[in-house]
Formats: sequence, C-alpha cells, structure tokens
Amino acid sequence: MVFKDKIRGIFNNGKKRHFLQVIVLSLLVITLGIFAILFYFSKDVDISALKDELPQATVFYDMNEKVASKVSANKNEGVSIKQVPEAMENAIISIEDHRFYQHHGVDFIGTSRALFRDIKAGAMVEGGSTITQQLTKNTLLTSEKTVSRKMEEVFLALEIEREYSKQEILQMYLNQIYFGNGAWGIKTAASKYFAKEVKDLSISESALLAGLIKAPSALNPYEHMEKATERRNLVLQQMKKHGYISSQQFDTAKNDKVILNDKGGDPFRGKFPYYVDQVLDEAINEYGFSQDELLTGGYQIFTELNTTMQTALEKTSQNDALFPQGTDSLIQSGGVLIDPKTGGVRALVGGRGEHTFRGYNRASQLKAQPGSSFKPLAVYTPALEEGWKITDMLKDEETKFGNYEPSNYDHQYAGEVPMYEAVKDSKNVAAVWLLNELGIEKGIESVNRFGITLDKNDRNLSMALGGLHKGVSPLNMAEAFSVFPNNGVRINAHVIKKIVDAKGNVVGKWKLKKERVTTKAVTDDMTTMLLGVVEHGTGKEAQISGLEIAGKTGSTQVPIKGINGVKDQWFVGYTPQLVGAIWVGYDKTDAEHYITPTSSTGSAVVFRETMKEALKDTPSQSFNVPHIITLIEKKKEAEEAKKKKSLQENFKNEVQKWEEKWNKQKEKWDKKGKKD
Repeated sequence: MVFKDKIRGIFNNGKKRHFLQVIVLSLLVITLGIFAILFYFSKDVDISALKDELPQATVFYDMNEKVASKVSANKNEGVSIKQVPEAMENAIISIEDHRFYQHHGVDFIGTSRALFRDIKAGAMVEGGSTITQQLTKNTLLTSEKTVSRKMEEVFLALEIEREYSKQEILQMYLNQIYFGNGAWGIKTAASKYFAKEVKDLSISESALLAGLIKAPSALNPYEHMEKATERRNLVLQQMKKHGYISSQQFDTAKNDKVILNDKGGDPFRGKFPYYVDQVLDEAINEYGFSQDELLTGGYQIFTELNTTMQTALEKTSQNDALFPQGTDSLIQSGGVLIDPKTGGVRALVGGRGEHTFRGYNRASQLKAQPGSSFKPLAVYTPALEEGWKITDMLKDEETKFGNYEPSNYDHQYAGEVPMYEAVKDSKNVAAVWLLNELGIEKGIESVNRFGITLDKNDRNLSMALGGLHKGVSPLNMAEAFSVFPNNGVRINAHVIKKIVDAKGNVVGKWKLKKERVTTKAVTDDMTTMLLGVVEHGTGKEAQISGLEIAGKTGSTQVPIKGINGVKDQWFVGYTPQLVGAIWVGYDKTDAEHYITPTSSTGSAVVFRETMKEALKDTPSQSFNVPHIITLIEKKKEAEEAKKKKSLQENFKNEVQKWEEKWNKQKEKWDKKGKKD
C-alpha cells in the first residue's frame, strides 16, 4: 500500500509524464534482458507432456466415403487444425492474443504494455499471457500463482514455440481449452452449444465460443445469454479491428440470433462396433499400426463398409426370434457379407449381446468345424475339375472306409444318387465316397486354393464333411464361396481401402490381388447344384422370393454320447452380387448348451432375413446357369420314359408269348382236325 501511495503521489504532483517514461524505459530494458536470458536457457526445459494432448479421433468412412463411425482413446476428442474454420482461429486470436503470429511464445511488447498499465492502475489488472503461455498453464503447470511458476511458464512457452509451429500450437490450445458447460476442447464445445461439427461453425458462433474462454461459467449462454452475447459482440469488434472481418460481416454476425442446441454427443462415436474392431485389427496386423496410434492419431480410414448391409446384419443378429431358444446363456452368432467382385467386406458382426471393444470377434476369429458347408470346397469342386459330371452317379450306401464309417444325417440310403442330388440333400456317404475316389490330396489342394489353410491332422476322409481339427471362421467361408459367383477367381477379403494420417498423407493402401482358383465352367456347375440346395434341398429356409440364392447348409453334432443335438450351425450362400456366411452356436457346447434345430430359426433363417434387408434396394440379378429343377425334370422324364419303354417291352413280350401259345394251340387243333 505504501508503494501504491507513493506512485499515486508522484502522479498527482505533476511529475507523472516524466516519471512514467523513465519507469517504462527502465522496465523495458530490464524485461528485454530477462527475456533474452530466459530464451537462452529455455531450450533445456521438458515439454514432452504436450504429447498428452487430447487425442484426435480416428474416423471411419464407408464405401461411398461418407463418415460411418469414430473411435478415440478419450471421451473428449481433439480435431485437426485443418478442420477448424478461419473464423474460429481468428476469433480466438483477436480476443486472446492478437499478436500471436508476431511473438515467439512470450509477447515482450504486450507484457511491457500490460506492466505499464498495472503500474498506472496501481494493481495487477492485465496478465499479458499469450496463447502459448495459456497452453502451458492448461497442460504442463499447476494453477498456483507464484513468481517461480510464472517464470516456469515463460521457459515452457519459449521452448514450445521453438519446437512447434503456430498452427500446431493453436491446434493444441483449441483441443485443450475449457469452454464451459463440461465442454473441453473445441469439438465438444461445437457439439454442446450448436450441435455442429467444428468445420461448420459460423463467424457469429465462432465469436461466441471464443468469448467464453475468459469466464466459462459466468458467460455460459445457457444461463447468461445476455452476457454471452455482449462478449460475442466484443470479440466481433476485435475481429473487425484487426482486419479479420469486414464491416458488413461484423454487422451480419452481430445481428445473428444465438440459437443453442445440445445434440448430446457425437452420433458417429461407437457406431458399427464389430466392423470397427475388424478395421483396427487389419490396420494393426496388415499395416503395422499400434492400437495407441489408431486411437489418438486422428487417422482417416476409408473402408469397404456398406452401412445399409451392416445395419441389416446387426438388426438380424440381435433379433432373438431368429435364433433357437437358449438356456441360461445367449446363443451366439457371427456373420459376414462380402462383395465377390472386389473382396470388400460389406458387413460384419462378431457376436450378440453386449459388445466389448476389440473383444472376441466370431466373424473373423472363430474356429469352428464347418460341417457339410465344406463339401463344395473339399469334394465337389475337385471332382468337377477331374471331369466328373453333376449327373454322374455316386455311391450312397452304408460303407466303411478303413476304420471310418460315415452316415447320412437321416440314416436313409438310396444305393446310388446323381451328384446334384447328393449335394441337394447333403448326402454324407456320397461325399466321402467321392473324395475317396479322388484321393485326399486332391481335396486338400482344392481347399488351399480357396484360401483356407488346413492342419496336418486334417489329412483324412472326414475332411469331406468339414470335420476339421481347428476349424474356420465365417470370414474364411465367405471369402472361399466368393469364388463361385466370381467365375472362379478369389480376391482376398478385406475391410480397408486406404489409411490417411492427420496431415493428409496416405500411409496405407490395399492392393488388389486376384487368384484363379478354378474355371468358370466348374463354378457354373457348382452354382447349379447349390441353387438346388436352396430351391429343393436342405437350404429351403434361405429362399427369398424374387432372388436367386445359391448356398450350402452345414452342421456338426454335439460330441457327447446320448445327446442328439447340433454344436455348430452354418449357412454359406450367395447371389450374383453378394456372399454371406452365418454361424450360430454356443461359445462353449456342453450337455446343457447345444442347439435343437427348428425350421423357423437358425443360420439359414438369419441369412435369409439379413439378405432381404441388405439387398432390398438392389435390382435382382441372375446367375444365368441351369436350375436343378431342369435336371430333376429330365431325370423324371427319363425314368418315365424308361418305365414306359419297360411297359411296352413287357406288353410286347406278353403279346409275343400269347401269340406263341396261340400258334401252338392252333397247331394242336390243326393236327387234331386232320386226324378226325
């Protein structure tokens, strides 16, 4: 107080001007000297904690390059400075630090001016802190107000300016600053006050948000609209003063009515979780990223996702009415939809019930025996390649192959059946017999070409029925079956098209690789037989009116004596433009947890309902191959013709026998007549 009184006394006795000039000059020299020393020594301070800036979300785009989902490591999400409109940058700079682009972290001129005004007022009325200094307060320092902390703030600000560009500093500042109402960072603030993305903020809205920084609670527009509007107008005045907006823009923005709208969070955050999990796994395993990088780096990942199809698969996966009734735990499922022409995964769901981030994904990580859905890959494709015809007869009777004795699921045997009928009715013995005729190596080689790696323990005839040692996932099966509608060519299934970093650089890109698995003639024959499965055989539950669906059922029995139930239930099918694979079962099968099949539930029904929704706005396409009904009718005609021919021959034989008898009788009569 004594010092203040002396200062005021000097001002009052007429020596004010001269004294102030001396004081300001002296202080300026001292300040410049201090800052020179500070600048020299500041290079050794530690600013590594700035790396803990609010993480930028990784954004996932669908196949049409529209935002589909977002994920980040923090509830409060950062944004790239590229997403911040110029009006927002200019509003912040105008009201908080208009010399931001002229100073190097500490504004010597601004600080000296503030100090002069403090002395003139006889109190600390101006802080003189730059945006860079404010960033250090928010991220690197405590809130205590001491000389040592202020000195530390200066050291840190100088080093930050030495290490980072102005744009990087502004980005960190905008992502860290508190805008009130629970909104940390500009992204949350834009959503909390205007229900907008940052890039869509207007000049008026930008000015209002910039004005809140000084006193977020006191200026909260939800509670103090008048004060918040006055502050906004002050920011607009400063923007005009420093040349960031014209007089016309100032008038327009000042007259804009403040319309608040809290949309309650980002609608894209956490959307399509299983698909996002698969994208992250692929980015980590195929492109070498770490999870931490993907959750904090602000990447843009362009994917093969079709949101309509994904929504359809998610909807059916959660529909309890489509699944067999469980006991005390949920019957699980995994499903995949793939575009056979590109290998792009259009939809993927890895489970039912509550989702766990990067948890067990049954669509891609499951290892289950595929049952009879494996027959087209291991048996019938290599048979057709070896010259067998779909009308050739296969043995269908109880047979032992060494120690292995397979049986048909219904324990009915026809003696022999044409190949298309063996496929249609899923005849187990016929499939094993045919693989035995071909040789196991032919089957193994075929499966490998379809992209499935077998275990050394799979070199036996049970492979024909999908009795694998480790098993496959729906993703494996969908990729393999995509060969059939793609004329014999396999393209690796994938979810990522490209990955772009926060600076706009492409840091990962999918490369197309095609592999010829078999011929178009073989796939046409296979499609004809698999159409028969859905139209007339074991896959009738997958039928969709107006759509050509080809596919194969598969199931495995509960490996517990005395229990007649299903462990794994599969349906893998396709239209000309889309392949789907659905698995249904328990994560752990035991005496109390297994499937009792019904016609109204299960994998084929889930497939049907998914495809209905997924393709509802897509024109139907034709395979342009013969349908099995043609073969069935031809077989029936042949059988009827054979039967007719047999009847005719029998009649002819009977007539011939009657004529022979008549002739013999006549001959007897003639002889008797002569005697008489």
